[in-house]
This record gives sequence, C-alpha cells and structure tokens, in this order.
Amino acid sequence: MNHTWDELVTSALLGTGRRTPPVEARDGQEAALALLDAAAVDTVRRRAGALPAVARARPAPAPADGRPPLPPAARRRLARLLAERGGSGGGRRGAAPDLTELLPQWLAAANRHGYQAPPALLPALLEAARSRTDLRPEALVFGGPRARWLAGLNPQWKYALRPGPAAGPAAPGGPADAGVWEEGLFAERAAFLSSLRRRDPAAARELLAGSWATERAEDRLLFLDVLREGRSAADEPFLEVALSDRSRNVRATAAELLSALPGSALAARMAERARSCVSLDRTSGGGEPRIAVEAPHECDKGMQRDGVVVKPPSGRGERSWWLSQIVEAAPLGAWGERFGGRSPAGIVALPVADGWQPELHAAWCRAAVRQRDAEWARALLGPASAPPAAEGTSWKDPAKLLSALPAAERAEWVARFVSAHGLSDAFRLLGVCAVPWAEPLGRAIVDALDTARDAGSYPWSFSGVMGLAERCLDPAQADRLEALTAQPEEPAGGSGASGAGAYWGEAFQRLVRTLRLRATMLAELSGPPGRPGEPGQPGRPV
Repeated sequence: MNHTWDELVTSALLGTGRRTPPVEARDGQEAALALLDAAAVDTVRRRAGALPAVARARPAPAPADGRPPLPPAARRRLARLLAERGGSGGGRRGAAPDLTELLPQWLAAANRHGYQAPPALLPALLEAARSRTDLRPEALVFGGPRARWLAGLNPQWKYALRPGPAAGPAAPGGPADAGVWEEGLFAERAAFLSSLRRRDPAAARELLAGSWATERAEDRLLFLDVLREGRSAADEPFLEVALSDRSRNVRATAAELLSALPGSALAARMAERARSCVSLDRTSGGGEPRIAVEAPHECDKGMQRDGVVVKPPSGRGERSWWLSQIVEAAPLGAWGERFGGRSPAGIVALPVADGWQPELHAAWCRAAVRQRDAEWARALLGPASAPPAAEGTSWKDPAKLLSALPAAERAEWVARFVSAHGLSDAFRLLGVCAVPWAEPLGRAIVDALDTARDAGSYPWSFSGVMGLAERCLDPAQADRLEALTAQPEEPAGGSGASGAGAYWGEAFQRLVRTLRLRATMLAELSGPPGRPGEPGQPGRPV
C-alpha cells in the first residue's frame, strides 16, 4: 500500500478525471471505484490500529438549585419557545405571533418569579443564548449554577463564564474557587472578580490591585470595567493609579469612572478647567447675560493624564474637541455656582456667545447621561411638544437623555411626544421606555397607530413600532385593539390603498394575538409549581 490517506482524499476532491488516483485498478474496474475500494480498506486499517483514548476524570456533580421548579404549563411553553428560536424572525408577514421575540420576556418574567430552569432544557437554553446575545443576562440568571456548570464542559458555551450581571455565585470547582484567580483562564478570573465585586466591592478592588502590575493591558482594561458595578469614593485611590497606566484605553476608562464620582479629585480638576473655559458674561450689548466660551489653547500633560484625548476625530477642531471632553467630565453640580445660582433649566436657557451653543450643550447632554442627573436631563430635553430636529442636525440626543429620567417620567414624556408628532421619530425613544409601556404611553401608541391607518399611511413604514408594540404594550390593551383588526372594505377597482388596509388589519390581528399570548404566558408562570420527579424537574439525575 503505497499511498497515504491524504492522497486518497485529494484525488477524491479533485476527481479521477483530473488526477489519477494513487491506486491500481483491477482489470475492467473504473478508477473511481478503485479509489473508493482503497479508501474503504484504508479506513478499516486505521480503525483497527487505533489505540483506546485515556479516560478522562468524571466531572464534579452538577450543583443543587434550590429555586422552585416551573409550573408544568410554563415548562411546556419554554420548550416551544426554545424550539422556535430558529424561526423566520421579524421579516414575517401574517397574523401569527413571532415566538422568537417573546423568549426574552418569558425569561425575565420567570426570573421575577424566582424559578429554576428545567435541567433537560439547559442545553437548548445555552445554545439559544449563544446565538442571541440579548438573551444572555436573563438566560444565565434563569439557568443558575447548573447552567454555568454545564457551560464549563462545552467550549461553545464559554460566554456563560464571562463576567456580567448574571454571573452569580458559581458552582463548586468553578470560578468561585479563589484559586482560579491565580491559575484560571481569563474568562474564569473575570467571572470570579465580577462575582466578588457584587458580594464585597472592597475585596474585589484589593484583589485586582494586588495583581495589577503583572496583568496584560487588554486584561487590565476588562478587569477595570468590572469596577463599574458598586462604584464608590473608596475606589478613587486605585483609579487614580490607573490614570498613569501605560495603556491609553485603560487611562481613558479610569478617567471615565472617576468623572462619574462627583467628589473625586479628577472631577474637581475638570471642574476647575471647565470654569476657566466657560463663564457668565454680563457686559454684552443690551444688558442680557450670556455664556462666554474660551476653549483651551493646548492639551497639556495634566489634561492628557485625566483622560482628555489630544487628537480630534476627522473634521473636528482641536480646541472644540478638548473643550467638549472637559465639560463632559466636569460635575454638573459645579455650574449652578458658576452661573449665579441658576437652576439647570435657567442655565440651559441662557444664550451662548460666538456659536458655541451646540458644542457646549452636547457636552452637557453627555455629562447628564454619564452622571445620571435627571434635573439636567430634563432641562436639556425641553418640552416634548417642541418640533424634533432633523436627524444629524442637532446636538440633542433625546433617547440618551431620557435614560437619565425615572421610568414613569420617561413614559409620560414619550407619550406627549407621540401625541404631538406621531410615530415617525419615536422609534428610538420607545426603545428606552420600561416594559410593559406604562400609561399614558400605551394609549398614545394605540391612538397614533389608529391615526396612521385612517390617514392612509403605508403600514410597513411602521413595522418597527409594530414590532415593539407586540413586545412592550400592556396585554390589557388587547380588547381595545380588537376593533382595529377588521379588514376594510375594498374600493371598486382595487388599488394600493386597499392592499395597505388589508395589511393594517393583518398587523393589528397579529398585535392582538401576541398580546393575548403574552397574557397567557404570564398566567402560566403564576400557576402551581411542578413536582419533583416530573420530566426535567428536580429529583431526576442530571
């Protein structure tokens, strides 16, 4: 036998017509058949000569999960949702609900009840979260310690071992073992640090400080990000050390974390720089005070150490770039004193000299979001009835500013916006509202959809809002929407308008059915829990 397995494979791939196989054919035998015979013989020979692999040690048993099991109806619902995860998704047209979009909500509701995941469905759950990152936080909370234990046995599920809000106390022998910090893989170390940070913020910080000098730059950056959770003034000394890190990205992240601590030394330095650049000018013509701006003339070493990036993006001036970074990092509480005790609304209302208003207000917007300052966010948002600016022409980002407001106030502002301007500019705003949409937001959305249909608008222009409504409207709105599902009468001769009317009726039917399905899902989760020994419930081996 004067050939190798690779030679046989190469001949098969190229074809015997293009490459003569390295085998001798019997009389009258075709070359292709001779190649297949040789491959069969070689396969038997290789298998017969294979040595048995060394048996690996059995993994530690799966940890216990003391949470109650799902009610039987809810378990069956989860199995169907997981089976439908590979469906057609949002591009479908029809009256049937899209089950793939309901899985995130089902998981969140199950977690609010405190149920454990059925062990038999854990592989499907981990696989679903592997392909959909939006599922991971809720899926890993629902999966609990058994999901993390199982993920440790399959490299494709290693995402479950990474740090994050869902990475609770790990299974015995997993990343909760303190020895992993010294010897584990990065994902295991990061998961351990994240878990420790939630339980004991000071201990996590001290653990990181002990190995900081020996960590790789990319690891230092990701470890530093763990400190966002539970951030406090006690972290300031460590973050000040990180400001002198060799990595620019590490320095920038440390500066961002410090600027969100209004009492930090970095915040005080940025406030002093901001005061030197922005002031109240009472000498302008007409006697009306205005804001005067003098942008920095250089970016010195101290500014760079505090996170100010020297080189601006393409098309941006250096001085305006430096100014925006300083104002964004300065504590917003410092501006009241700078402007004579005025409120945020009073400061925002002041005219800004020399065309600096867009730059200054944009920096204040980013500061309000970073510092979660609702009063400043409210002032910068302005009234919801004001005409929205064309996309890309305004310094204002209402969706981000809304994220700094309490959930109820956020919903009320968006409801007023939708009532005043309709749905065309509302998609991003709706995405930051708490689910289910609180009143009066839900009512405003239904009214706006009804108005758009009556106005003869094309329904596919509102497909994004319809998709959000299916997931976010309160299921109690289903009865009110039932009246909108009727198919309109087609005019004589037919036209595109009649087709649009039929689409509207179909879209409302799907919306109503989805809302009622969501109500059924919530009711199933409120049923009596399953009993040990049922399929997939505790009492059966894992």
